[in-house]
Amino acid sequence: MDFSICRVNQSDLDELTAVEAVCFPKEEAATREALAARLDAFGNWFFAAKDENGKIIGMIDGMATDEASIADEMFEDASLHKPNGRVQTVFGLDVLPQWRHRGVAGALMDAFVEAAKQAGREKVTLTCKKRLIGMYEHFGFRLIGQARSEHGGAQWFDM
Repeated sequence: MDFSICRVNQSDLDELTAVEAVCFPKEEAATREALAARLDAFGNWFFAAKDENGKIIGMIDGMATDEASIADEMFEDASLHKPNGRVQTVFGLDVLPQWRHRGVAGALMDAFVEAAKQAGREKVTLTCKKRLIGMYEHFGFRLIGQARSEHGGAQWFDM
């Protein structure tokens, strides 16, 4: 593997923001301020993939909740994180385009799901666009149906 998986902190904020901006359309990408608030509230639920030079090439993050699925307000209000929540959410799985199809997303997801198991979470949930359903099924998720989320004006599916 020519990358490694690690946890990150506030000192990585600029790189995380840049990766998020590349991987999501402007209306869906978390802002620098939102990512900073998330790092403060649930920074131990941020994992990054770094290349051999220590540059962030991908990331995954999400809060814990007792809700069955992700609500739009969770993306904007990091205080909704419940440290002992039963459900671990995935807010974003970002991999820079030049690093896609090289195992980065799978490695990030594996680390995240393993941490959720170790934390005693009952399940991991996420929302995705229709074109990504197959990828998440490959990671072991199952399609539940259309999400109530309208984040960024897009159509999302619960998995």
